[in-house]
Amino acid sequence: MTDLVVRRLLVDMQAPIARHWCAGDAFRTALFNALSMSFPVGEQFFIDSVRDGFKAMTADQQAKFGPEVQGFIGQEATHRRLHSLYNAQLDQLGLVNEWEPRAREQLKQFENQDVRHWLAVTAANEHFTALIADYMLHNADLLGEQDPRLATLWLWHSAEESEHKCVAFDLYVALGGNQEWRLRWMKRITFFFLRESLRQTLLNLHHDGTLWKWSTWRSAASFLFGQRGLVRLTYRPWREYFRPDFHPSQHDSGASRRWLAEHADQYVPVGG
Repeated sequence: MTDLVVRRLLVDMQAPIARHWCAGDAFRTALFNALSMSFPVGEQFFIDSVRDGFKAMTADQQAKFGPEVQGFIGQEATHRRLHSLYNAQLDQLGLVNEWEPRAREQLKQFENQDVRHWLAVTAANEHFTALIADYMLHNADLLGEQDPRLATLWLWHSAEESEHKCVAFDLYVALGGNQEWRLRWMKRITFFFLRESLRQTLLNLHHDGTLWKWSTWRSAASFLFGQRGLVRLTYRPWREYFRPDFHPSQHDSGASRRWLAEHADQYVPVGG
């Protein structure tokens, strides 16, 4: 079990965001902005999934998982709030968030569904966010120095995603979730996540006026498939989710612990 501390990040997310805040790079900026656009609705779904899964547990199970569930909900609620402020600044830049309304429509399919489906979807998404989080913590320089506030936001978010990556998975297993549902939902979430993140990134680049610039596509190829490429370095750990004996704790969280220890001046613990 992991002690999950809720932290208040000491950044001003109501200040304007630069057009190419991520190292002056149009593609990386557009991709991170796209991911942020999905977070408020996604994290609310994760909160609801874990909260409802917890309610479905026995008293003994609730006693065991209670502290982790409380910490998970607190951390995700904080992420949701800060990314909502972030997204409000993206609106001011003229970017259009089409991912969120599509996600809201897709999530309607889970109304009145077995909570284990909710948890399987959440566990799959948490695996994705944990992979990206670990990648960012090991490649923090790719965020650049133009906006230290946003670099801190992304690395703090990454550290906490890595920290609580086991919660939804563990609740799913504790409630008797089977391998078939777990793997089926991972395949579906993989398709949806890749499609929607690409779609929103391209839309952001279109509104930015940089979609058809050679420098944009050169950056995309390097960031995704280069020596330190996101896809290149996360493909193997993504595939490991399909092993019958997989558990998120098998992936090291050392980078998360180091960042939180080395940047304690960037946040204030508010609970656990």
